[in-house]
Amino acid sequence: MSMKIFIAEDEEITLKHLMYALKNEGYSVAGARDGIDAWRKIEKEHFDLVITDIKMPGMDGLSLLEKVKDKWADTDVIVITGFGSIDSAVEAMKKGAYDYITKPFNLDELILKVAKIREKKSLEKENTALKASLGIERDLPTFIAKSRKMKEVINVIKNIAASDCNVIITGESGVGKGLVAKLIHYTGTRAERPFLAVNCAIFTEELLASELFGHERGAFTGAVTAKKGLLEIADTGTLFLDEIAEMSPVLQAKLLKVIEDREFFRVGGTRPFKADLRFIAATNQDIKELVNRGDFRKDLYYRLNVMDIYIPPLRERREDIMPLSRYFLEKHSKKANKVIRGFTKQTEDILKSYSYPGNVRELENIIERAVILEQTPLIRPENLPVTMQVFQIETIDPGRLKTMDELSRDYALKILDHVGGNRTQAARILGISRTSLWRILRESNEKE
Repeated sequence: MSMKIFIAEDEEITLKHLMYALKNEGYSVAGARDGIDAWRKIEKEHFDLVITDIKMPGMDGLSLLEKVKDKWADTDVIVITGFGSIDSAVEAMKKGAYDYITKPFNLDELILKVAKIREKKSLEKENTALKASLGIERDLPTFIAKSRKMKEVINVIKNIAASDCNVIITGESGVGKGLVAKLIHYTGTRAERPFLAVNCAIFTEELLASELFGHERGAFTGAVTAKKGLLEIADTGTLFLDEIAEMSPVLQAKLLKVIEDREFFRVGGTRPFKADLRFIAATNQDIKELVNRGDFRKDLYYRLNVMDIYIPPLRERREDIMPLSRYFLEKHSKKANKVIRGFTKQTEDILKSYSYPGNVRELENIIERAVILEQTPLIRPENLPVTMQVFQIETIDPGRLKTMDELSRDYALKILDHVGGNRTQAARILGISRTSLWRILRESNEKE
């Protein structure tokens, strides 16, 4: 994000040097050589960051700090204080300064502090946008929950809103575990703090360690600079660990230590960093079974599982299918600039009878595809996937009623055959991971 900075510094050479350096970093910079002139300019225009010397003619830095925070509460302030004047810095921090730096200061250190503030403000901006998109201004974000089972999930989220407990969310791929994690965060006590997420299944152990903990320069080949990890960036907020069951035993042990000690080390580092975080984890696997088999640490499970939330698959909450379908229809019709009012009766019957092995994610993909293809005011059956139409006809045969597991396996096999055996493409169409597809096919072979 672009950031506007104001520098109040009475030494002309220092002021010019700072303005030049920060402009080179891509910031918009203005300045003044005394406190009174600085305040006149800041009072009329909002700045994201004010950097001010403590000792200045006209108005000192502490007085300027108070006026800035009174007028612009969201403006961050860094104070510059002389060597040996730490008391002034402490006083400034009490009055609301974000940070301080002592003279003679290292320019690189100041640039790093400014970059940290930009990173923080960028996260705050993303959080504000996300909250607006979810409707956080209301009592609870808009969430499609017509079924009794999903209303129970909403009630659990409401009940833990005042708590700061760690949470494990379980359920099949595509049921909406990520959305529920966001709901928990943005209706909880850390709603104004960062929310960051990482999918543990898409990284190797080494890359996931670097992603979570960060690394120091030279920690490994290619680490030419130091890097902050998500634990550091999300400090005071929430870290969402999706597919937690895919995390290696080594990283499970390190994560447990972070939760217990509330501190961590960067990869290749020796300096501890504090970690004030709430953890929300999710998995589509039977994590209790993994614990019993010794594939997931029992102590980590209990640390994360202060509260558990199970999200049922879409086939077990069919009352949600048409409300979700209408929601996705409106969403993707606007995106495609089309006027589509709804669904034909036959289309609704197909949508309501289908088993959705990819759950809500698959339903959205189906509706988006239909919107792109449809040229009339109503979604017709011919614009649903061909395999879905065939599947619907087969599954209503009263002479051979199938279980939901059989329906899921049959449809997965049909999709796989449809794409010539390409598992990656089949998993994408189904809206599930390759691991989930492999598990469905394995179970199918075991039962044959």
